[in-house]
Amino acid sequence: MNVHMTDLERDIIREILNIGLARAADSFAIIAKERVLLEVPSLDLLMGEDILSRVAEYQKEHVAIQSDIRGDFNGTTLMFFSGQHVQRLSRVCLRMTVDESTDVNELQESLLLEISNIITGALVTQLANILKAKIYGAPPQRPAADIPIALTGLMSGQQLQPLIFSVVTQFLDKDNSVELPLMLFFDHETFEKILQIIRSYDFLGNQMPS
Repeated sequence: MNVHMTDLERDIIREILNIGLARAADSFAIIAKERVLLEVPSLDLLMGEDILSRVAEYQKEHVAIQSDIRGDFNGTTLMFFSGQHVQRLSRVCLRMTVDESTDVNELQESLLLEISNIITGALVTQLANILKAKIYGAPPQRPAADIPIALTGLMSGQQLQPLIFSVVTQFLDKDNSVELPLMLFFDHETFEKILQIIRSYDFLGNQMPS
């Protein structure tokens, strides 16, 4: 069964994500040693077979980092770092001069794990605060297996349905924007819970009478 949301509900979810990313950007800036802006320009609800093809395309040219969401909500996140991200972050944070490659060593992988932990952690915290849910993010990890194969099992077994959005990472002092694809998966029950919570509030954030 697929879950549907209106354009307004899509805008509300995108704004929640943007608020969380604004807080993540401050922490990210400390690592990147520059002012950083993270924002979500678009958000899509992807269905069925489109999920696997999108993941496969990202995996070709990105380093994937995964973090599970646990508690009242059941889900997982996938963050995809491009060669440009790896190159820039290696140079600024690790003082390493590398090409735009997704072949990373142990030190680089640890850095990407930490950045993913900061960004996804901020999103989970924001979702928890706004939606009044008890959720937390598990420690991030780099998937060892082929992601599309793993997702096939997840989708068939738990009815996971993803929100697909790209985070534009802009290093403000350098005027350099790099797309940072991010996938947020929730199972059917969790996504229904989120939409029900959103639908129960008016535009001032007050809970509507039942």
